[in-house]
Amino acid sequence: MAEWVTGKVKQVEHWTDSLFSIVVNAPINDFAAGQYAKLSLEIDGERVTRAYSFVNAPSNENLEFYLVNVPEGKLSPHLHVMQPGSEVMITKESQGFFVIDEIPECDTLWMLATGTAIGPFLSILQEGKGLERFKNIVLVHAARFSRDLSYLPLMQQLQQRYNGKLHIQTVVSREETPGSLTGRVPALIENGSLESAVGLTMDANDSHIMLCGNPQMVRDTQQVLKDTREMRKHLRRKPGHMTSEHYW
Repeated sequence: MAEWVTGKVKQVEHWTDSLFSIVVNAPINDFAAGQYAKLSLEIDGERVTRAYSFVNAPSNENLEFYLVNVPEGKLSPHLHVMQPGSEVMITKESQGFFVIDEIPECDTLWMLATGTAIGPFLSILQEGKGLERFKNIVLVHAARFSRDLSYLPLMQQLQQRYNGKLHIQTVVSREETPGSLTGRVPALIENGSLESAVGLTMDANDSHIMLCGNPQMVRDTQQVLKDTREMRKHLRRKPGHMTSEHYW
């Protein structure tokens, strides 16, 4: 049974009409970068709960979550209109295995995210622990429109902080944007455009791919990597080249 604590909303940032971030202060236990918590509200006599990944580093007491407001959703519309000082319930213990300690040795770590699933990667990169064993890290954020790349300024700050080790690449599927690739991630891998833009290769011998986001993107990308790069899913009992987490 999950233990819940009360969190106080500190800030709500509205990036677009539907994309927003919420910052909460709450007495939760320590968590690992890449994990998620559950947020909950009592709505019309019903307890509504959803899981959201942390954007912030574990060392930062401001608990940040990146969300999309789904108009027909049960929870997100209520979080979308919250104001500083509002209260929200949050699980004291965080969960998830989408963490750096679960990633096997490799030279190049690829972090591929769609939409709000950029959150766990930003948490991992802001914390910075356990990343020294990789020669290169590639952070790819894919969105429908350039206005949806909410955390691009932070991505660019992190790129400077890592001093040549971190490569960032944005992908926009529904318009052409300077500096971004156009299309879907699986197709950009299949035709070599992503590797060409970054200047690094996805190779089963020295790369590991972390996938986080839309389930269709995750499945399609896994299939492309299996078919064209001879990569397989990573399991503890059988090490592989791909680690994934779905965002519904």
